[in-house]
Amino acid sequence: MEVRLADSIVDAGLLDRGGVGFTIHGRRATITLDRPDKLNAQTPHTWQALREIGRSLGPEVRVVVVRGAGRSFSAGLDRRLFGFADVDGAPGLAALARRPTEQADAEIAGFQQGFSWLREPDRVTIAAVRGHAIGAGFQLALACDLRVLTTDARLRMAETGLGLVPDLGGTLPLVRTVGYAKAVEICLTGREIQADEALRLGLANSVVEPDRLDAAVDQLADAVAQPPNGAVRETLALLVQADEAVDPEQQLAAERAAQLRRIAELAEQLGSD
Repeated sequence: MEVRLADSIVDAGLLDRGGVGFTIHGRRATITLDRPDKLNAQTPHTWQALREIGRSLGPEVRVVVVRGAGRSFSAGLDRRLFGFADVDGAPGLAALARRPTEQADAEIAGFQQGFSWLREPDRVTIAAVRGHAIGAGFQLALACDLRVLTTDARLRMAETGLGLVPDLGGTLPLVRTVGYAKAVEICLTGREIQADEALRLGLANSVVEPDRLDAAVDQLADAVAQPPNGAVRETLALLVQADEAVDPEQQLAAERAAQLRRIAELAEQLGSD
C-alpha cells in the first residue's frame, strides 16, 4: 500500500518549522520528531504542528505511531527557550513571563493541545521510544495509549529540577500509571528511569532491542487495528473513564450505554447487508 506524505493535510511549512515528519500508510499515521542533530528537542512550533496533525486526522486513521528520528525519542525542550529571545518567532519562557496572565495561559493551553489529542478515544496511539525521552519528550510518550521502549531507552522528568513544572499533560498519566508516591519521586529527583524499570512500573508495554523496535511497533499497531473501529473507540472511552475512579455504578451504566450503541450499530450494519 502506498505511503504518502501528509503535508497536503497539514501545512508543510508548519511541519518543517516544528521539525515534524508526518506520513499516512493505510489505517496508520506516523509522526516523527525529525531534528536528530538536536536530539529532537521541541519548540512551540513542534507543539503547534502536533496539534494541527491531531485536528487533521480523518476517521480512516486507526493507529498513530509517534517516534523520534535518530538515536533519541526527544531530549525535551529546545534549550534556546530558556533565553530572552524568541525562538524562530515563537515565544520562549521569558517572553511568556512578560505576557498578561490570560494571554500566557491561553498560549500554554494551545501547547497542551499538541499532546492531549493523543489520549482521545478516536484512535490508538503508540510511542516508539529509543534513547532519551526527557521532560517534554517523556510527557509526549506518556500522552500515548501504549509505549514500546528499546533496551537503551531512558526516561526522565526534568522540569522540576529546572525550576519549572511538567505542564504538557504529563502529570495525570504519570500518577495514574505509577501512583502518587512514585510520581513524586520521579518528578522531584529528576532521576533517570531505565527501560527495565519502566517495564516494571507500567511505563512500557514492552521492551525490545533497538533493531527490533520497528517490527515490534508494526506488530502492535496491526493487532490493535483489528477490532471494529466503533468497538475500539467505545472501549477506549470506557477505560479512560474507569481510570478516573468514577463511582462503580456510573461505570456499569457507562458500559451498558456503550454496549447498546455498539449493538445498535452492528444491527444496522446487518440490516444493510
